[in-house]
Amino acid sequence: MSQSNRIKVRENGPLLCTGEIEVYAEDGYLFTKSDDVALCRCGASKNKPFCDGTHREVGFENDGIFAGIDPVELQGEGPLVITMYDDAGMVARGPMTIECADGTSVTRNEAVFCRCGHSGNKPFCDISHKEFNFEA
Repeated sequence: MSQSNRIKVRENGPLLCTGEIEVYAEDGYLFTKSDDVALCRCGASKNKPFCDGTHREVGFENDGIFAGIDPVELQGEGPLVITMYDDAGMVARGPMTIECADGTSVTRNEAVFCRCGHSGNKPFCDISHKEFNFEA
């Protein structure tokens, strides 16, 4: 059920996605349909878009806290569809709750997340991937 789609922002780590999750490449290739997936947000995983623990080796740091995002009323039910854009961020579409590392949360129907590790607005994308020539 869509009410249970969650993206938890881990301190210094990946996005933990639970619920009804579908992860696609920009060209429509299905990476996975799962109820539990960890997605890389440091940009260094050797198994992108999935986390392989490399964030610990490269010293990725982010407190996993975000603020200033207004909640919206969740629309509909169904899967959380996450699309990995070529050498850019990832877009999550569908009803979801995004949870900070401190346990606070916000509801959204769409969000754009950083996956290069350089955004100044983590966990969200600020298009820093262009400046840093991120390659997925």
